[in-house]
Amino acid sequence: MKHSYLKNVTTLSFDEEKCTGCGMCAEVCPHNVFEIIENQAYIFDRDSCMECGACARNCPAAALDVNAGTGCAVAIINGWLTGKEPHCGCSDDGDGGCC
Repeated sequence: MKHSYLKNVTTLSFDEEKCTGCGMCAEVCPHNVFEIIENQAYIFDRDSCMECGACARNCPAAALDVNAGTGCAVAIINGWLTGKEPHCGCSDDGDGGCC
């Protein structure tokens, strides 16, 4: 089953110039966000990022950054675990929902 969360909300950022193509990001990412093509990493599916931070913690070139444990992905996971509606407080419409 493919996991995806909300579109365009992940805090994941990637500096291609720093990337050495080691492949650690692709190896540790649980949702296949990255692809390695010709010794260069690329973000393949940004919206599948759950902001766990494994890629950034394992990147020896410091080419990745993500605010692990923050954002709507965490709210969605907490909603699944508790059976409640996701709530991260970032909604502009005042309902307190998630994005």
